[in-house]
Amino acid sequence: MSRNDALRAARLRVGWRTVERAAAALTEHGQQLLDEPHFTVSPRTWRRWEGERPGWPAEETASVLHDALGRWPEDLGFTTPPGWIRPERHEEVEVKRRVFISVTSAALVAGPVAPQHVDPALIDYFQTQLEGHYRADMLLGPHDLIGTVSAQYQLIDKLVRSAKGETRRGLLRVGAAYAALIGWLYQDAGDMDGAAFWRGVTQEIATRSRDRHLIGYSLVNQAQVRTDLGDGHAVIDLCEAALDDAGRLLPKVRVMAIQQQAHGVSLTGDRRAVDQLIDAADGLLSRIDDDLPWGNACRRTPGYLEVQRATCYGRLGLGCESVALWDQVLDVVPATARRDRGVYLARHATAAAAAREPEQALQIARTATEIALETRSARMRRELTTLERAMLPWQDSPVGQDMAEVLAPVTKEI
Repeated sequence: MSRNDALRAARLRVGWRTVERAAAALTEHGQQLLDEPHFTVSPRTWRRWEGERPGWPAEETASVLHDALGRWPEDLGFTTPPGWIRPERHEEVEVKRRVFISVTSAALVAGPVAPQHVDPALIDYFQTQLEGHYRADMLLGPHDLIGTVSAQYQLIDKLVRSAKGETRRGLLRVGAAYAALIGWLYQDAGDMDGAAFWRGVTQEIATRSRDRHLIGYSLVNQAQVRTDLGDGHAVIDLCEAALDDAGRLLPKVRVMAIQQQAHGVSLTGDRRAVDQLIDAADGLLSRIDDDLPWGNACRRTPGYLEVQRATCYGRLGLGCESVALWDQVLDVVPATARRDRGVYLARHATAAAAAREPEQALQIARTATEIALETRSARMRRELTTLERAMLPWQDSPVGQDMAEVLAPVTKEI
């Protein structure tokens, strides 16, 4: 009989090592939560839940499971019945509506604005600010920057409406870079709707600027969202579109598009194409010599292309090859790139698990979890959830139970 591994992993993560312990703990939790002394879950019921046909718990039991384990039954391996609506769903809809309004407000300011003189020196001002935002993102993570960068984008948009000629085009170019950064911040915060919205704004502003390099960059930004959504063919389509006029593109844009295409082919399972694309991008890296303020991760990130190769190898399940690359990459990642280092460590730990080295995975995960809690990066939490799944073969062993304890403060939030 197959098991409900999701529920089993969840109880182990909170320290309920046996079915009997889980049933007793949930009973106690439910009695306190519901103020109902007769609430009971028996070991026999819990065994059925972890079996092949777990059924569906009563609504009050579903709420108790959620409160105790941090996840609703449909995320714990139960079969969702028709018409099931989470108790907080109506509240969630209203919250999401308010959040979307705040996401779009900086980009969708209605009506005319009062005309004003726009000095060309403002372009340099915003470009200088942008570089500072990139540095702060590496140190802080997304949540503390979204409001600041969105407010500056709103100011740029206001100035664009009054600016003329080359000043207007320059502001459009820097505005597209700001919109791209906002999209990235939403993506890193785990808000894919917000990320997709701002990637669309980036593409619009880039197109209005008539800058072919920015248009290519905006398509790569769209491809990044599709990578996180696991849509390999869309990633390939967008990167190929960005490279349609490759001979007229800056080497930096070509490197970004080619390496992102490697992520797309890794999602389709093509290891050979991954290596061909990363090698092609590597041949262009030394030719990057522009002074544009955007898209400089390929220059700012030590071992940039090997980071991409290691990530693709991990996605392809090539544990040993990925571990060897992460060992090299992490030796040169500076302490200032703390958020990126946390993401790399999480991927390194997953690769170690895939290479059948659970103890190494556990050791790496301890540091990655600390960084995830500090930066509140949803991308890092997703990577650690992937690690959690990779460790399922050891869930009954001491190393698996230690891993569940290490990951619990992070993965329980998802």
